[in-house]
Order: sequence, then C-alpha cells, then structure tokens
Amino acid sequence: MPAPVLATAPAASPARRSYLLRAADQLATAMATYGIPLLVLATTGSGALTGLAYLVEWVPRLATFTVVGTLVDRHGPHRVFRLANAARTVLAVLTIAALSALPGNGAASTAVALCFCALAGVTAQVSFLAAEAIGSAHSQQSPQRAHRVQSVQIGVDQGALIIGPLLGGVLLLAGPLALLAAIAAASLAAVGGTVGWHPPAAASVVTSPATSFARSLGAGLRTVARQPALAWLVAGLAASNLALAVIESSAPITVMQHFGHTSAMVGAVWSAGAALSLLGLAACGRSIDRWGLWAVGAMGAAVVCLGSLTTALAPGFATYTAGVALLLGADAVMTVVLRTLRARLIPPRGSGATLSVTVVAVLLPFPLAGALVAAVPASGLPVLLTACALVQITVLAAAFAGLRRHHADLATPVEPLRLVPPHADETAATDLAPAA
Repeated sequence: MPAPVLATAPAASPARRSYLLRAADQLATAMATYGIPLLVLATTGSGALTGLAYLVEWVPRLATFTVVGTLVDRHGPHRVFRLANAARTVLAVLTIAALSALPGNGAASTAVALCFCALAGVTAQVSFLAAEAIGSAHSQQSPQRAHRVQSVQIGVDQGALIIGPLLGGVLLLAGPLALLAAIAAASLAAVGGTVGWHPPAAASVVTSPATSFARSLGAGLRTVARQPALAWLVAGLAASNLALAVIESSAPITVMQHFGHTSAMVGAVWSAGAALSLLGLAACGRSIDRWGLWAVGAMGAAVVCLGSLTTALAPGFATYTAGVALLLGADAVMTVVLRTLRARLIPPRGSGATLSVTVVAVLLPFPLAGALVAAVPASGLPVLLTACALVQITVLAAAFAGLRRHHADLATPVEPLRLVPPHADETAATDLAPAA
C-alpha cells in the first residue's frame, strides 16, 4: 500500500504535504467507515448488528462535533491531526490484539469491533476538522489560489472514497486483522508525515470561546427560521442524506445476503459510485457556468431521486450497482449546488452558529439510518429503501420549488467557505433563477 511513503517525504511543499497527509487520513477513515460494518456482518451474520455498527459510528461523531472546534483552536490543527491519527493507530493495534485472543464469532469479538467502530468515528471526525482548518489556512495564505486548494482537497477525499471501500472489502477477505492492520498503517503514515511539518497558522474554527454550543445552536436556528430559502435548502440536504445513509448502511446486507456476493463486491459498489461522483464534480463547474445553479441543481436532484428508486427496486446486483453509482454521481453535483447556495444564504454575522446548525441537521440522518436498518429485518429493507426514496423525492421537489420562489434571497452572495469545486460558487446571482 503506497500510504506509508508519506512519512519519508519531508521535501514536499507545505500545501502538497497537507494533501498527502489528508490522503492517508481519509484512506484510513474510508476503510474503517465501510469496512467495520462489513466485518460485523461477516462475523455475526446479523443485519441488526450491522445497522447498529453504523449507528454506533455516527452518534459519537456528532457528539464530538460540539467540542472538536475548541480543541483545534486551543492546540492547533496540526497537533490535533497528529494526535487523532496516533490514537486511531493505537486503537487499531489494540483491536488486533483483542480479536487475536478472542473467538472469531463470539459476542466479545462483536463488542470489540463495535467499540473500535465508535472510537474510530471520533478520531475520524477530529482529524477531518483539523485537516479542514489546515486547508483553510493554506487558502487564506494564497487567496488567489484558494479555489485550487479546495478543489485538490475534494479530489483527495473522493479518491479515498474510490480506493478505501474496495481495498477494505478485499482485505476483509483475508480476515479482519488484515483490514485493521491496513487502517493502522495508513494512520501511522499520517502521523509520520507530520514530523518536521509546520503548516501555516489556521484561523479560528469556532465563533467565540465564550459562547456555549447550545447557545450557538439556538442563534443558528433563529437565523435559519428567518430565511425560508435556507430552511428549504437544509431540508433538501437532510432528506437526500437520509436516503443515501440508509442505502449505505444496508449495503452489506443487500449485497452479501440478498444478492449473495462477497465483501469485496460491497466495496466495489461504493468505489464505482465514488468514481462517478468524481466525474460529476469535474463537469460541475462548467455546467453551472453554462446553465446556472438552479438548473444544474434541479437536474442533479432528479437524477439523485432516480438513482435512489433504482437502488430500492433493483431486481439484481447489476441494477443495484448502477443505481448506487447514479445516485452518488448526481448527489455530488447536487451537493455542490446546495452548499454553494448555503454559503450565499448564511449571513457573515453569526456564520459559525448558522453553519453549525446546518451541519448538524444534514448529519443527523446518518445515525438515524443506522437505527432504522437495525430495527428493520433484512426482508423489509426494500420497503425501507423505497420509503426513504419517496421521502427524498417529495422533500427535494418541495425544496427546489421553495428555492425558486425565494431566489431573490440569493441575489447578494457572501464570501463562501470554499468547500466546493472551482467556479461553483462564482456563478452570477442572476443565474440562480430558472430560465423562463
């Protein structure tokens, strides 16, 4: 695996070093996120425990969100990044030792895997926000190249999503210890790469150390309530994420138990979808320049809904794979549009509080999806997937209709957070309205 060479690349420029470290970190995260639920299903054969693994991973990640910004501000993003990956390395090694000493299919082994899942979710959230702060610092250091920095970071994340699930599924064929060893190696590479590394100072990622998170969320909720367009946007993202999260958390059960394929094929499904999403991102900027944000977003939403329905009603594995790929490819385009609109809608004053509300709202569907999959028997998953697809269609249609009615609210763009590909947030405000 190429990740360990990161530790021997001290000559790389600061920005390039941050890209390489982010690649190692995101590869470890992708292998853990997609591989551990597979491991639970492979060792227990229980769809309920597989959904529980997804839930156990996401609840701590959301809880961590309330404090990780303060940690990054207080200790510096590079130090937090290093410690998070070091902790994940130690966790993986301890999990290897525990699983080696326990029976392969016992309750104790399952409990160990679930504990690793929860703690790995925490370290993933911490390291991701630290990496985002480092990327923002590089963007602020060279404002004229800020969009290039963010484009490379998105490309790194998508590349990890292409390689990580497939690699994790293949390694799991050799046993859970091989998967955990690869996660430990990628995390250790990220730790080693920080030796002698001095990234630029990052701007604060929290609005005010004196403001409690609850008060910040309250202020953000009031801002969202005052802006119908922003409320519609958040609702659309949340509904779409619920359908995507249910498909993601149920994929091991669907592919391995319903279609009878191996864990490697589960990874292949998500890798194919991530590859198509990378193509969608590549074409997104020029499409928005030509047809406008609203038109591209509405087209992306329509294809997303088609992908969700295709996945839910798929009679065979090939159709299922095509549906997931279609869903992920179009979701990348739609998310670029909605995040760009979000950046324009959030006012500069209190932007951190409002952004926190929107982030929590769009991430809540992920643990909810795990709970739903854990509660529904494997035979009922097609019905659950169909229901979520119908909710997605209804809410997205209402959201884009609402955005069309309130497109005047988008006429004054604010400086975006640069978390979207180049040109996506630079479209003229007049392009936001649909063509007559």
